[in-house]
Amino acid sequence: MTKIHPLATVNPSAKLGDNVEIGPYAYIDANVEIGDNCKILPHATIFEYVKLGKDCTVFPGAVVGAIPQDLKYEGEVTWVEIGDRVNIRECATINRGTKASGKGVTRVGSDTLVMSYVHIAHDCQIGNHCILVSYVGLAGETDVDDWAIVGGGTKAHQFSKIGTHAMVGGACKINKDIPPYVLAGRDPVSYAGVNIVGLRRRGFTTDQIRNIKDIYDTIYFQGLNITDGLSRVESGFLPSEERDNIINFIKNSKRGIIRALNQGEKGVIE
Repeated sequence: MTKIHPLATVNPSAKLGDNVEIGPYAYIDANVEIGDNCKILPHATIFEYVKLGKDCTVFPGAVVGAIPQDLKYEGEVTWVEIGDRVNIRECATINRGTKASGKGVTRVGSDTLVMSYVHIAHDCQIGNHCILVSYVGLAGETDVDDWAIVGGGTKAHQFSKIGTHAMVGGACKINKDIPPYVLAGRDPVSYAGVNIVGLRRRGFTTDQIRNIKDIYDTIYFQGLNITDGLSRVESGFLPSEERDNIINFIKNSKRGIIRALNQGEKGVIE
């Protein structure tokens, strides 16, 4: 049974699923779809052209679906699409897409946590099982792949990409792409090793992790440029999902990938 507090404002055209709860002073605009079992807490705002999946919670002060903060936006219909089981914490903001980007939609995948005061700008594409820690700011058209974690206060330049299972430290300035499976930190943001703890928690075997590490040692620590490093990885490592993810990510990087923290330190797998 859907429960709408009498002090909430809900446009009659909004489509609400079963067992939705909308708290006092929440605002739900027209052209909004909210899935089953969602909770829209007091003072949360959902503007037009938002699709929210099942079992999501939008916390007080969060604003989902505001028009993009982009001078190229001309009032066109664009969207925010949120997956299932997403938590959008206090005062987070998620803006709609733009026609100029060619996407027209900002997406947040399922099982993702968007912590307080995070900003997700127009046309960002956030994967499944991601964590964006408080005060992260993602400029327009930033992509964050599945299982990535971005530390608090980190800011990403427009068009940046963060690979799957990567972990970025807090207060970083992302101006180069962060490849899959890596730890990144410092200023300027740099490759600091493989995300060993995160990968183990997600079921990666020791052999898989060592293979990932050996691939990055080849790219970063053998005195090769990126193109030559990739060629050596392609010829010297058997095909695997991890190898192919790394190769494809780097080949498709338009901003270039981060450099190594210290070219003389390769690290070990314990």
